[in-house]
Amino acid sequence: MASRGRRPEHGGPPELFYDETEARKYVRNSRMIDIQTRMAGRALELLYLPENKPCYLLDIGCGTGLSGSYLSDEGHYWVGLDISPAMLGKYVLSGTRVDYPDGCGEATGIVSFSDCLFSNVDEAVDREIEGDLLLGDMGQGIPFKPGTFDGCISISAVQWLCNANKKSENPAKRLYCFFASLFSVLVRGSRAVLQLYPENSEQLELITTQATKAGFSGGMVVDYPNSAKAKKFYLCLFSGPSTFIPEGLSENQDEVEPRESVFTNERFPLRMSRRGMVRKSRAWVLEKKERHRRQGREVRPDTQYTGRKRKPRF
Repeated sequence: MASRGRRPEHGGPPELFYDETEARKYVRNSRMIDIQTRMAGRALELLYLPENKPCYLLDIGCGTGLSGSYLSDEGHYWVGLDISPAMLGKYVLSGTRVDYPDGCGEATGIVSFSDCLFSNVDEAVDREIEGDLLLGDMGQGIPFKPGTFDGCISISAVQWLCNANKKSENPAKRLYCFFASLFSVLVRGSRAVLQLYPENSEQLELITTQATKAGFSGGMVVDYPNSAKAKKFYLCLFSGPSTFIPEGLSENQDEVEPRESVFTNERFPLRMSRRGMVRKSRAWVLEKKERHRRQGREVRPDTQYTGRKRKPRF
């Protein structure tokens, strides 16, 4: 891992940071496995999928498949996308299918043991991985047909898009490309839950702004906000009409009745909720302030004077 006080994304592109040494930690370090599995469980919980119904899910930044293994254990089918060949190499050694886009190392298809990226086969852990895998950069879009997936999770991956490793890379454009393609591949009415580690409020605003621009609604769920170590950020995005935003976990947490996602083929324009509102009216101002709160911006509290027109002079 990176040295204390230094974020991993500051050390270079993810495909170089997550090398064979780092990949080995994700399959041998029991603490990392436990943390990754618990975050995947929380992300799946926030998806509010229909009970007793297997769903087809997308795992962004799947790595060595810890999150995917949890999804399989819960009875779901999944596809993983990751940019690091070293992380996906563990799957290659266990015989799982890895799709390489044309011109990216291997031809699309199943990679044999003789073509794998590792010379030391002993580093692989014999785990049964049931998902399909794709080597690719999420900042260049997600290459699937519209409406393919019933939901999406991502653990500790999205913040990598906020850093430019080349002069030609624009974080805002890469984020928008990612969110726009993610919005397309999700079934309308489904959700995406992205666990991330924002560096600061400006980075968080950049991420939420591009997600909203791509068509998503939703907001940020913060678990254990008063804890320095247990605090976790989950960006909950809705690909259909706006719905409730789940409450974050705390030390004294009461159980909340879960509400399932409702999938639909109908289209809900982004501005439908604002139809009939008069511009600059109180309802219009309140709706705009609430939208900014969901994006993580600082908004002044609502008062009896909110949206009230001022006289031209005192």
